[in-house]
Amino acid sequence: MIRPAVHNEAATLTEIALDAKRHWGFPENWIKHWESDLTISPEFIEKHHVYVTEQDGEIRGFYALCLADNKAELEHMWVTPAYIGTGIGKELFLDAMDRAATMNVNAVELTADPNAAGFYTRMGATQIGATDSEIEGQPRHLPRMKVDLS
Repeated sequence: MIRPAVHNEAATLTEIALDAKRHWGFPENWIKHWESDLTISPEFIEKHHVYVTEQDGEIRGFYALCLADNKAELEHMWVTPAYIGTGIGKELFLDAMDRAATMNVNAVELTADPNAAGFYTRMGATQIGATDSEIEGQPRHLPRMKVDLS
């Protein structure tokens, strides 16, 4: 079941995001570096379109669509590591695109972790550029991707 998140689920969503990032084997000091970007606040939930998938009373993943000036950004999409590869990510992604299509936007953009870029490509996203960053002297090349809704 996919439903809107509520503000008191912020800590659970943050935990899912951090655990999902750890799933890819990043060093813990990198996770600490990204912690503020991966923290979901009650205010974030109230301000944006945040949806969770829940099964047996357990939140197993979530996404956040952020809208500004008729543009949509898939800012977060995370699945609890135990459920990665079970189809939950696909369900969340398709739900996000369906919702975005009703919001008067022509496309959804996102910055993908390199580990997730293949998933987004399989889901129909195309790479439109890249965001370069660095962490502890290690260069990172993050694909900028777009899903055309027209």
